[in-house]
Amino acid sequence: MEFPTLFHHGAVRGVTGSCHQLHLATGVSLLVDCGLEQGPDAIPQADPAALTFDIKGVCALIITHVHLDHVGRIPALLAAGYRGPILCSEPSAKLLPLVLEDAYRLGISSDPAHVSTYLELVSTLLVPLPFEQWHPVLEQPDIICRVRLQRAGHLLGSAYVECDIQYGQASRRYVFSGDLGAGNNPLLRPLQPPERADVLVLESTYGDRLNPHPSDRVRRLEAAIDRALADQGTILIPAFSLGRTQELLYELEEVLHRKALLGSAGGSPAGEPVDWSQLPIILDSPLAQRITAVYRELHAFWNEEARARRAAGRDPLAFGQLICVDTHARHQQVVNYLKSTGRPAIVIAGNGMCSGGRIVNYLKAMLGDRRHEVMFVGYQARGTPGAVIQASEGSNDVGQVDLEGEGYEVRAKVTILKGYSGHADQAGLVAFATGLSAKSEEVVLVHGESKARKQLARALRQRLLALGWPTKVKIAT
Repeated sequence: MEFPTLFHHGAVRGVTGSCHQLHLATGVSLLVDCGLEQGPDAIPQADPAALTFDIKGVCALIITHVHLDHVGRIPALLAAGYRGPILCSEPSAKLLPLVLEDAYRLGISSDPAHVSTYLELVSTLLVPLPFEQWHPVLEQPDIICRVRLQRAGHLLGSAYVECDIQYGQASRRYVFSGDLGAGNNPLLRPLQPPERADVLVLESTYGDRLNPHPSDRVRRLEAAIDRALADQGTILIPAFSLGRTQELLYELEEVLHRKALLGSAGGSPAGEPVDWSQLPIILDSPLAQRITAVYRELHAFWNEEARARRAAGRDPLAFGQLICVDTHARHQQVVNYLKSTGRPAIVIAGNGMCSGGRIVNYLKAMLGDRRHEVMFVGYQARGTPGAVIQASEGSNDVGQVDLEGEGYEVRAKVTILKGYSGHADQAGLVAFATGLSAKSEEVVLVHGESKARKQLARALRQRLLALGWPTKVKIAT
């Protein structure tokens, strides 16, 4: 085997399960991410979270960010005996235990003693790294390897990984993109392309599309809420706990703040005003609340505008009209209250594709009432209840969706609010791959559906040809 050599243990059949093993020498390798394959990407087997590779010789695990499709196989890695460092950014080191604890309770054991032991082990292995600084992971007489994390703009703490390997006087640099942001996150600092990459391992999630321009998404959010409030109903927003929820809270606070300054109110067809200052924003997800609290603690990692807003005395993630629902009993009370009273409210609850979580109880209670509205701000995978409900957008027909084995009529209005993509589109991915100051030798495409990877490969080759670069573009298998 020639070194370095790259193997992929996921994210080659679809968009989940990112796990890349870089062999540096005989019996010595690094892992970049250890993610769970989900949905149609998963190989049918007794335990979808099990490892499919030998961990002998893995000297470090480097995490790009803490979504489960990048970290969900860490329990299996630890069960297999891995006790090396888990390297990640400082924000990710704060968020990772929350994500892993939730996944462990749901998928392995909810026994407090087991959970505590597991989290203690994770904490002993975590090594938080500052952005933009090189960190040595291997130092031997004939080989030196160091890594550096750079902001990826996808999620608080998300990073792309630069891996620099020296064999005597020769050097090779591998760059792993992780998930790259779309540049529209109101809390995060923008990403910058790497200065050099001999081999770039590049995600391709949105390699076949262009994102709508995000500049007016807050205005469109406000307009959508105005329309919904006119019917004196509840707006249900399915959203995942990590990332999208915090974006929504930030922008809802912006809308509420502007409304307060203008002294404006919505109105109903009957002429009854809807007082925005009394509109409850209900966050019904214990995990989302814990993650949001960590986001607030990590304000030093926010972008300049978000930090300025906080310095001005505003709290964009814990404003006065935000109501957090913790217990299941309280959750059920809120569902019943909103169903019976029809009081205007905005509810953010997980999960984002309506396949489980607390949003399901709201949907069961309110989908059949035309006063209410389901507002989608994220991608809905084919076959999920969210995708079925989303298909009703703009239709006057009464649809039907299966929720936990029972059929429910879809009479509520359905809105798709575009501009909230968490992934760079084709143009962004091409710009990242060609923004280097030195020509790369190879770009390896991972983490995308077959169509997205093929279209991104075509676009990349066209751009590289125009630039006169000899870079090879390869689709990982």
